[in-house]
This record gives sequence, C-alpha cells and structure tokens, in this order.
Amino acid sequence: MSQWTFLTNHAHVLIHLAGAPDSRIRDIALAVGITERSVQGILHDLEEAGYVTTTKVGRRNAYSVQTDLRFRHPAEADHRIGELLGIFES
Repeated sequence: MSQWTFLTNHAHVLIHLAGAPDSRIRDIALAVGITERSVQGILHDLEEAGYVTTTKVGRRNAYSVQTDLRFRHPAEADHRIGELLGIFES
C-alpha cells in the first residue's frame, strides 16, 4: 500500500516555520521527515517565491512566513497562505 499525504513537503515546512520561526534546518528536517538537503531546497523555493523571509539573528536564522500571499495554483489562488496556517495553529 502506498503512503501519500494531502500536503506537500513545501506545505509541511511552511506550517512548521509558522509555529517555530527560529528552527534550525536540522529541526525542520526531523519534524517534516525529510533530509536537511531537501529542507534547504524547499526553503530556497519558498524564499525565492516570497513566501518566507530569512533574517540573521546572531549565528542563526529566523524565518517569517508571509501569510497574506495567495496560493500559487489557480484552483486555490483566491485563498491566502494564512488560511491554511490557521488550521494548524495550536
């Protein structure tokens, strides 16, 4: 039986960062269940598209999710990222 989920790794990283903006790449990888290299690629994608901004704080990074941006796919383009993140807030 194949394993699949409704959310992509990009979404999982975004959700993790929204709740833990000071996470290290290692922390994100462990939480999402992917390699650190995959996290780096996803962070690059999210930063390049403007969904995440990175600020250097000492020797670490702090991530900020831009919740007002809309989803990229035309079928969801009328929804903002913050709507998805709101589902997972604890």
